[in-house]
Amino acid sequence: MTLFRFQLYPILLLLLPLLFKPILAFPLHKIPRLTANYKEAFISRNPNNDNSPPTISKDYKKYFYTQTLDHFNYGPQSYATFKQKYVVNAKYWGGGKSNAPILAYLGEESPLDVDLDFIGFLPDNAPYFNALSVYIEHRFYGESIPFGSSDEAMNNSTTRGYFNSAQALADYAEVLLHVKEKFSAHYSPIIVIGGSYGGMLASWFRLKYPHIALGAMASSAPILYFDNITPQNGYYSVVTNDFKEVSKSCYQTIRKSPLKNSSKLKDFLDSMYSTAAQYNHPPKYPVTMVCGGVDGAPKGTDIIGRIFAGVVSYIGNYTCYDMDMYNQPTSETSVGWSWQTCSEMVMPIGRGENDTMFPALPFDLQQFIEDCKSSYGVPPRPHWVTTYYGGHDIKLILNRFGSNIIFSNGLRDPYSSAGVLEDLSESIVAITTHNGSHCLDLHPVRKTDPEWLVMQRNIELTIIEGWITKYYADLHALKK
Repeated sequence: MTLFRFQLYPILLLLLPLLFKPILAFPLHKIPRLTANYKEAFISRNPNNDNSPPTISKDYKKYFYTQTLDHFNYGPQSYATFKQKYVVNAKYWGGGKSNAPILAYLGEESPLDVDLDFIGFLPDNAPYFNALSVYIEHRFYGESIPFGSSDEAMNNSTTRGYFNSAQALADYAEVLLHVKEKFSAHYSPIIVIGGSYGGMLASWFRLKYPHIALGAMASSAPILYFDNITPQNGYYSVVTNDFKEVSKSCYQTIRKSPLKNSSKLKDFLDSMYSTAAQYNHPPKYPVTMVCGGVDGAPKGTDIIGRIFAGVVSYIGNYTCYDMDMYNQPTSETSVGWSWQTCSEMVMPIGRGENDTMFPALPFDLQQFIEDCKSSYGVPPRPHWVTTYYGGHDIKLILNRFGSNIIFSNGLRDPYSSAGVLEDLSESIVAITTHNGSHCLDLHPVRKTDPEWLVMQRNIELTIIEGWITKYYADLHALKK
């Protein structure tokens, strides 16, 4: 028995009681979380192994806006309100009199404090634009939860119905107009920014509220992973290619390793490989870390031993491993994202037989619907996103309809398989990098950033600057 198999034994012991526990009602097919995961990304990129987050400046001021519960109904309950959190940094702002711009970050499926800790696009670029920085928390996350606690809101089927993207976009519209009034910034142009699900929201906000947002920066936004626009196996095909590109022997070892049972362990490894690929950031590159362990195992180590060596290389050498470390069923984000995917964010992510390095798991829409009905009492609406926001024939439609959107994607990000990867018009542009990963361009600028990442950010800033310059010219012409 090799050292690696001996160390794996505690994992299997830990797993046994879990295999015989009753499983709570939960969708059979897990749709990987979209959240930009800035904390994990920061830790994986920190060359000094200092896991402490950046210090939050005292220039950030927290506010609460009295938000409408239901923007689209005039029944009595629709007039209920809740407190929505937003944060402002005015340190570099040029002021309302000079019509200085506003950079607005649209929160995604996590508490806003996570973004404040680890996002860098706004604080890095606000000085250049003399911009006001605004961060808005998504309803039902963090401190922006209607009717008190998250448990109370999510366990009430009526309240839960107000938890959707259209309501969130309307929230952002109200808050941004409120901010412009509060800071006497009537003619200040607004650029909305978001990553992952937040990137989808940013692009959709520009399309739905062009009178509020001049443009949108949408990083790693898989807006085409709906209604079978993107092949089911797109996500896991990119994960597979990431590993194959780093090491064909590592890829082959993983492909040969799937277990016939022990679903918890299989789910853990599935999530570990996917997370490593999705957040495959420099300078450490998690996929390289995993494959370094797999390929570097002593000669004669069997397949399971080599797989465990990859786990140790990436996560560390421990006596026991938490099989739920990538799937915390009680966390606010996991609970919220579960509801969102069981209502409107239905991404048919799956894989067939032998088309990735993973065992087959095709997306079964009918089974997914039944699982969601069992969990929440209502079926998902798999066609609603494309009905409300579009997506089919996107180049044909947005070439004439939309404008001023940047879709940025790193092609090592599994979600890039459903991103916009080519220009749709002169002002709806796609920026891609071969080595980029999930939302990497939104992370804080670092001296160790590779040249291609520096160039990507510079292109984005040049485009945004062009939007603002043209806006000022139009504003000046109208005031003559």
